[in-house]
Amino acid sequence: MTKTTLEANRLTELSAREYFRDAITQAMLNQKVEAGEETVYYLVNLLAHFIQTERLFSSTPEGIQLEPLALLYAEALEAARPQERAQLLRRLGDVALLIAGLFSSSLKRKLVDVDYYIAMGGSAYGFLGHLNRGSVRGRVLGAVFDELSRKFQRFTDVLAEVGEASPLSSSTDILRLYEIWLRTGSKRTADRLRKLGIEPVPASFGRRVN
Repeated sequence: MTKTTLEANRLTELSAREYFRDAITQAMLNQKVEAGEETVYYLVNLLAHFIQTERLFSSTPEGIQLEPLALLYAEALEAARPQERAQLLRRLGDVALLIAGLFSSSLKRKLVDVDYYIAMGGSAYGFLGHLNRGSVRGRVLGAVFDELSRKFQRFTDVLAEVGEASPLSSSTDILRLYEIWLRTGSKRTADRLRKLGIEPVPASFGRRVN
């Protein structure tokens, strides 16, 4: 990725944070959901980070795809280092929250439904809530993950409302379109994504944790 591309992505994320801060705050007011300031900040950064949809995908033996949550969970259990385990659990929680909140329609043809993502994501955040409590930053993050775990269902509803008013969610299955573009490089699919407000960006894939 070039320096120009990196700078453009950073500007996009900064603008996105401003938009999502207002959108999340309004959705929480509408739904009477209360949350700590740090938790709201986490949600804003989560949406701003994953506005580049390719960040949801991972490189797997079967190709570039949305990695199954069960596999992420198994990798977390087998991780040799606590830091690696925490990163995998955070990835699991983040992806589960985004899919359940923004892209639940993409689960209609899957073997698992939205309740599975809610259960897995809530459990992952709950586990994280008890880790790394030995420092001030660790206690702050622990409190954020604990709140995300306890109110996971409520936050999926908040993200769903945000998504309905933004290009992140649509009656068109964005995730499916992105999968097709990743696998085929189809110009028509890329044009459809752009019309939905998603810019397909070629990148070197691999698991990335915000």
